[in-house]
Amino acid sequence: MDLRWREARRGAAIELMGYPLDREKWRRVREMMERNDLDAIVVRAPDNVLYLTNYWTMKGYDLAIFPREGEPTLLVIEPQFQEAQRTAWNKDVRFFPFYHPKDPRPPMIRAVEMAVEVLRELKLTRRLGIELSQTSQICDRMVGEPTVYWQGFYDAFRAACKETVDAAPLLAQVRTLKTPQEIERMRLANELAALGMEHARDNIKPGMRESEVAAMIEGHIHHVGIGYKGKVEMARAFTLVWSGPGIATFTATSSRPVIENEPTLVEIWVCADGYWTDLTKNLCPGVLTVRYNALLDQLLTVFNDAIASVRDGAPMSNIDRIIRKGINAAGYPGQPSHPVGHGVGARAHEPPYSHQLAPGTMQAGMVWAIEPGIYWEGGGGLRLEDNFLVTTGGCEKLCTYPDDFRR
Repeated sequence: MDLRWREARRGAAIELMGYPLDREKWRRVREMMERNDLDAIVVRAPDNVLYLTNYWTMKGYDLAIFPREGEPTLLVIEPQFQEAQRTAWNKDVRFFPFYHPKDPRPPMIRAVEMAVEVLRELKLTRRLGIELSQTSQICDRMVGEPTVYWQGFYDAFRAACKETVDAAPLLAQVRTLKTPQEIERMRLANELAALGMEHARDNIKPGMRESEVAAMIEGHIHHVGIGYKGKVEMARAFTLVWSGPGIATFTATSSRPVIENEPTLVEIWVCADGYWTDLTKNLCPGVLTVRYNALLDQLLTVFNDAIASVRDGAPMSNIDRIIRKGINAAGYPGQPSHPVGHGVGARAHEPPYSHQLAPGTMQAGMVWAIEPGIYWEGGGGLRLEDNFLVTTGGCEKLCTYPDDFRR
């Protein structure tokens, strides 16, 4: 881990962490660009900016220009210039005014105009890849306000370049296989998720509100996560918490009480410096009821059957097909109503996806979220979810918190 600089605050020295250049990642991206005859890619989605530069944008107005050859260029709002210089892998970092006294237009327009200037300066206007079909993106680091694209964004690059092509699916395909550095970062996020769940397991009490449990987990991970092992600079957790009859496919955390001897289900996403988990973990203050014991046994069988199918070269469709067949056999046909297998990385939900009718094979280096769920009519049920790294001989579970949560 590369400790880039020390900053004095209130008389104390604080170490700020950064990751060394992921050369394997850049190599893979440039090989993809060579195959598709791209001079450069311009990205705006915060997860793609992070993926290519290691800079996690604060407000989502920033852009990265990644050429097939030479140094990438990162364009950021002026208040973020020093931080971008510190954390970005590339040395060419430039800023545009966040506020301009003579320009009332939104700052993202200035970013696009500056990007066009850079493309012309670097003679990268022959064949350009831009995110034409970016259907999802992570939030920025500030308040979770995902920035969106507008017609002028596409028009500006089409007007400046001889040809533009859709780079979103090309980058998504490269991102499905994680580099060793990415796997290390995802391990850290999973470790923090386990610490948050262990903290909740030790402190949950019947009668607590669901929102109290959520706050306990999120606050603990934020507290222990920043500076974790001298490697994590920013860590946040996001949860949905439901207890007993409040368990459903998806709904908001509420003020419902934690029920003794019944599960409290925690949908938990942890982000460590831009790399995510997507997990569903459970707690039970007391002894799980007979009915829930039977349900957990059924779901664990389905879950373990699906996990056993994950290996290099196996069909991606196996996850979805095995889970739905097993849940149907358990007496819950048609469940669950949500997808049960997807990729995780610089987003909590990203390609690849498992569907019983979809093609594709698993490859070593993919990370899958697998999430079977059974839900009772009228409320209650269970979901299990973990993240699994595909290996040549099978898969590795990344989070240590147990799926069989009976104590």
